[in-house]
Amino acid sequence: MSYVQGDSVDVWKENILEDLEAELLEYKIVKEFLVEIKKKFGGEDEETVKVVELKRLEQGGKTMEKFIQEFRRVARESGYKRRPLVEEFKRDMNRMICQRLIKLEWQSSSIEQWYDKAIALDRNWRESRREEERRERYARRERESEEKKEEDKGKWYDKCKKSSRRMGDMGQGRKSSKVRS
Repeated sequence: MSYVQGDSVDVWKENILEDLEAELLEYKIVKEFLVEIKKKFGGEDEETVKVVELKRLEQGGKTMEKFIQEFRRVARESGYKRRPLVEEFKRDMNRMICQRLIKLEWQSSSIEQWYDKAIALDRNWRESRREEERRERYARRERESEEKKEEDKGKWYDKCKKSSRRMGDMGQGRKSSKVRS
């Protein structure tokens, strides 16, 4: 739907909807409808649209597998092949993964090899992050457990102190009652 842009879209849409409701217009398959849209609004060819879409694509927080599926879908009709496609892939993936791939000191113009290496690095990075988070949770639980023990020791100490004061007060009370007798 990247073809459908500009002020005339709303007017066109209303005309199409009215014609469809009045049964003046009928599309037997969706492809016919899309061809009509391209004819009406397709100022750019499909390849140019895909190149622009490819340049806007970013991995962001997506897994490399998901990102590659999106990248493949868009790249298919972009006209990019071999080295230009690899360069675009490198530009669109997360910077940290790209830097690690470059540090591997291998260069290939095969996009499939780049996909495979990027997936492996992304999986390793995500696994190491999960492991780091597990260690942090474990360390936090250990700290909280130690803090709780210290807190419990303090409460126990306070109880003992109060109890010994009471015992001392009770002993004082007994002595004074003996003295009176």
